[in-house]
Amino acid sequence: MSRTYEQLSAEERGAIMAMKEDGHSARAIAAVLLRSPSTITRELLRNGYLLIAKADLKGGPRIAGGYDAKRAGLRARRMRRLARPVRKLHRSSPLWQEVLGLLTRKFSPEQIAATLRASHPGQRCLQASHETIYTAIYAVPRGELRRGLVALLRQGRGARRPRTRGTDRRRGVLHDIVSIHLRPPEANERLLPGHWEGDLIKGTANRSAVGTLVCRKTLFLMLVKMDGSTALNALHGFEQAFSPLDEELRKTLTYDQGKEMALHRKLAESTGLKIYFADPHSPWQRGINENTNGLIRQYLPKGTDLSGYSQRELDAIAWELNSRPRKTLGWQTPAKVLIDDCMANKIASQPSVALGT
Repeated sequence: MSRTYEQLSAEERGAIMAMKEDGHSARAIAAVLLRSPSTITRELLRNGYLLIAKADLKGGPRIAGGYDAKRAGLRARRMRRLARPVRKLHRSSPLWQEVLGLLTRKFSPEQIAATLRASHPGQRCLQASHETIYTAIYAVPRGELRRGLVALLRQGRGARRPRTRGTDRRRGVLHDIVSIHLRPPEANERLLPGHWEGDLIKGTANRSAVGTLVCRKTLFLMLVKMDGSTALNALHGFEQAFSPLDEELRKTLTYDQGKEMALHRKLAESTGLKIYFADPHSPWQRGINENTNGLIRQYLPKGTDLSGYSQRELDAIAWELNSRPRKTLGWQTPAKVLIDDCMANKIASQPSVALGT
């Protein structure tokens, strides 16, 4: 007998009915059909067959006339349909269209689930968990449609390349830096806006770059156009981003030890920021910025020439991210949280970069 189970065919059910009428046992039928005796026994019992001696057993109603192959086949097909209910997110449903619309806006499945709960409170039929959304996407048969849907998700990273011990010598060494371990408690605990994490994301062959600045408290993002990835480019770009901000929004900046921050002292002098540096090879110390960079890569994929993006286009991307609900903010948007915090703390000058202006 095969280890792979298959449903009984119409011919096998006909043979079971005929042999049972001739008085054969379930074990004898199983031997002829090359099936397990338990398969035959279950088939008989689930379709109403009872020995005369056991006719008084309690149980559900039995099919009249004992085992009937035709009725057994109809029942099997009906039960198979009932065992496969229509998916909540089948492609013709209005709910799927709503989910697809949010996916095209770069919402993650978890953000979509939270948005649906907020939009349709108490209506479970119009809500879907993030696991349901992932399942619906990956249930699509392989092909162009599935590739398009998966491309809307935030892509996981590939295998990490091992870093060599000579990395610091290759990148250069920054001087007069202040360690992240000396950063004030209010920045560590994310109590107030004005504490930022920064980085550069690089384009094709590292010839172009965009600055990323994220507020630790509100997750508010500013994308800064850079003319290159040199220290002078970073200085000018970050000065233009920070200078218009209120002094209360220019408290600290946490950065890695990339050589583009070689002019960090001039940046601190011109903006009033206190700049702290993470330990080498410790991206988790700037986890908010690292996570945000992953979100930005949905709009600016690796291998893209970033020099072709204008500041207005970068502002539009930042605005999309700033208007997207975030789990760590209780599903509020970074823009709303920042504006509320500025109003609560009577901060008049709010960031104009990435506010869609």
